[in-house]
Amino acid sequence: MDSHLESREEQEKALENIKHKLALLPDLPGCYLMKNAQGTIIYVGKAKVLKNRVRSYFTGSHNGKTQRLVADIRNFEYIVTNSDKEALLLELNLIKQHQPKYNVLLKDDKTFPYLKITNERHPKLEVTRRVLKDKAKYFGPYPNSYAAHQTKKLLDRMYPLRKCGVMPKDVCLYYHMGQCMAPCVKEVPKETYEGISQEIGSFLSGGHEEIRKDLEKKMHEAAEDLYFERAKELRDQIMSIDALMEKQKITTADNKDRDVFGFAVDKGWMCVQILYVRQGKMIERHVTTFPFYGDAYGDFISFVTQYYSDNPALPKEILLPVAEEMDHKEDQEKDEAAALLRSEKAESAGTHDPVSAAELLQDWLGIKVLLPKRGLKRQMVTMAIQNAKVSLDEKFRLIERTEERTSKAAERLADALGLPSLNRIEAFDNSNIQGSNPVSGMVVFIDGKPEKKEYRKYKIRTVQGPDDYETMREVIRRRYERVLKEDLKRPDLIIVDGGKGQISAAQDILHDELGLFIPVCGLVKDAKHKTAQLMKGDTYETVQLARDSQEFYLLHRIQEEVHRYAITFHREQRGKSMVVSKLDSIPGIGEKRRKMLLKHFGSLRKIKEASIEDFRPLSIGDKLAKQIINSLQDEEP
Repeated sequence: MDSHLESREEQEKALENIKHKLALLPDLPGCYLMKNAQGTIIYVGKAKVLKNRVRSYFTGSHNGKTQRLVADIRNFEYIVTNSDKEALLLELNLIKQHQPKYNVLLKDDKTFPYLKITNERHPKLEVTRRVLKDKAKYFGPYPNSYAAHQTKKLLDRMYPLRKCGVMPKDVCLYYHMGQCMAPCVKEVPKETYEGISQEIGSFLSGGHEEIRKDLEKKMHEAAEDLYFERAKELRDQIMSIDALMEKQKITTADNKDRDVFGFAVDKGWMCVQILYVRQGKMIERHVTTFPFYGDAYGDFISFVTQYYSDNPALPKEILLPVAEEMDHKEDQEKDEAAALLRSEKAESAGTHDPVSAAELLQDWLGIKVLLPKRGLKRQMVTMAIQNAKVSLDEKFRLIERTEERTSKAAERLADALGLPSLNRIEAFDNSNIQGSNPVSGMVVFIDGKPEKKEYRKYKIRTVQGPDDYETMREVIRRRYERVLKEDLKRPDLIIVDGGKGQISAAQDILHDELGLFIPVCGLVKDAKHKTAQLMKGDTYETVQLARDSQEFYLLHRIQEEVHRYAITFHREQRGKSMVVSKLDSIPGIGEKRRKMLLKHFGSLRKIKEASIEDFRPLSIGDKLAKQIINSLQDEEP
């Protein structure tokens, strides 16, 4: 109770400090950094007017997600910039640097694949996710690795660039297949490479049709000259191009390269869809779904900004949607006074003005950024928005279906055991190898789903040797003595890993020592160590459950999870004890030196691989250092 009051006082003190800082905020553009109680930056944002934007977090009502963010804020900082563009770039850099908990984050492992023609004397075509300033030609991005590799596979068959990473001394199979010009043994003019590079560039930029016509002409010529193998190869290439182009949904007359964005929000989640249009043809799409905590349109623009960061393969044009609340008021846009008023209100309330955002992106990227209101471009944006809504709706329907299935599984299991309800299950598993480093783990499932915050680990204190029953008694005693002492929530069912012996050991402690009459069941495994049956603790009878039922699958998940949790903890403890025992067995190494060695080197393997000189900064002489290395080298691997 005292700690709760202390926390409340700290919160009130922090809010009082925030109140004073809000009064000093300037009427200038810039970035703000929200911090939690530990001083960690949890959210970074930008604003046209810092005073209005930051104040909006602490006034008025917010949705559930934003409330969670605001509840964590204990302090904030801000950085004034000269312009909105500077604020945009600063926000991007701050998000990359601090990776704030509540910001939209494009992780490095989520970068998109590109096709690259390397800048070398003998260039090659490759798929890469790293875009460098190396004078190479990049094409993309592609929505996934499969799409990029399929396109590369086709181009490799059509254009004879080198395939080898290192030049061989002799020609390889690719040369004999007509897919390489053998620069390893022949001189290939620079002009030849430039011509091939231009053709590949034309193909990847959307010029499929011209290349297809050229291949078709060559195919007919080969067939007339009775070169049927060559004609068949050309026909296969044409079929591959046709398959690649089948996915096109929209064609525009201007043949421009453009990226079309749409987004949808629901229940604190955002889905962004990107449609890739190349040479006027829509060739692919990409979808990203993530939780968001700030203003929807602002977080969407943050996503777009991060997406184009360090991206050299820019389209000629980007199409963005207007903010969702403006989408349904197109007629009102004709009234300039009303539009201006909405813009002012939006900035005051913390939302972002789409027109300003588009102008900012256009100025930064140096390409056209449009907010289309009619025509085919508007249809393309609407298509992206509709796809985003469908993806988000599908996500929630899948979640609801999973939740419904898990909750029903818990209900059916309760019926099978004759229990009124089965809201909370606590399951135990013991782990040791021939009695060494005995540990136990407890996992908690609520309404059929794991509640990882309530998992507990136990180092066994009183049991000597591999005695599973006594281990179970100790763990059950320690867990439920604490439940009684601290008045913690009691489970509706306790599950132990094992049969009659483990069940009996748990019941001895619960019934006879603690006076707790909580139902106990045992999960019995088969010869392959898989969940076989559930045994009731009161009668030791097997509960008949269909192997393909949701309740049996729930038990299997519980058993797998508690086993994973216990054995992971056991491996950690055993690894630590092995390190301790190996170092302690060396004369001249006590507890102090052991800790110093591990802290300095980081692991036993690194100590083993160290040279004598590496020990000198620790004031360990050459003789002892040699003894340490030799002793560890003598150990079995």
